Amino acid sequence: MRSPLGNRTWQRALALLVLLTFVAPLRAAPARNFLWKATGRQNVVYLVGSVHMLTKDYYPLSPALDAAFKDANLLVEEADLAEMLSPESQMKMLMRGMLPENQSLQKVLSTKTYTDVSKRLSDLGMPIEPLQRFKPWLLALTIMSIGWQNAGFDPELGLDKHFYDRALAEGKQIQGLETADYQISRFDQMTTDQQDRMLSESLKELDGEQSEVTRLADAWRIGDAPTVERIVLQSLKEDPVMYQRLLVERNRNWLPRLESYFARQGRTFVVVGAAHLVGPDGLLALLKAKGYQIEQI
Repeated sequence: MRSPLGNRTWQRALALLVLLTFVAPLRAAPARNFLWKATGRQNVVYLVGSVHMLTKDYYPLSPALDAAFKDANLLVEEADLAEMLSPESQMKMLMRGMLPENQSLQKVLSTKTYTDVSKRLSDLGMPIEPLQRFKPWLLALTIMSIGWQNAGFDPELGLDKHFYDRALAEGKQIQGLETADYQISRFDQMTTDQQDRMLSESLKELDGEQSEVTRLADAWRIGDAPTVERIVLQSLKEDPVMYQRLLVERNRNWLPRLESYFARQGRTFVVVGAAHLVGPDGLLALLKAKGYQIEQI
């Protein structure tokens, strides 16, 4: 379950949860990286902002990212990809994303949103009839994923998938900060009106998202945290409910887990969406307020 941002508010919100931020690589070497070293009394935790879809041209990664990963014996991501990518979890998401038998997209969506989504599916060569039982949030993720993959971005090349595969190959421990069920609930517990708006805004923003992502990529690649913060958080904050639901609440849930890693044997490499690191409610600010030393690498 990996997907996009909004109102730019609604697409931003999607990106925070599943984080399908598309990044095209820059040729110049970065002055810094979107990577921080948090130091406590007993140990060190590395925190890196995630990009979940990339092109093959992006690799190899920065030496600093490789060095931090090699220094750690535990990889922690938003969710354990073994669970997320399992057939059971994929089927569960599909079942949770289905409307009851007595409902359909045409019944639950506004007339305008239904018309817009019908046209977009037609443009993609997909008839809407087989998708009538999809809940709006699942259809939004499906359409955006197809559009982005058609543009050449591949979830198999995403940063979290890259480090997950390396951790498996190198025998490192792997943990997730939350379950697949919880991540699905962030969408599935939205009201019908919220889902309608999410789908509508996602359709509006999809065509222009690549240029916005390139701007985000430029900042991400050189470790420009203030610019990344401005791009990914400004619109999300326009909807306080979604900001709390998708960012603040989850960061606070994760904080005790992150603190526990300072007391373990060996170092920990944490990969979460870039939006979760920055801003006054970001993990970096929360850890700094707790007295941990934060250094960007």
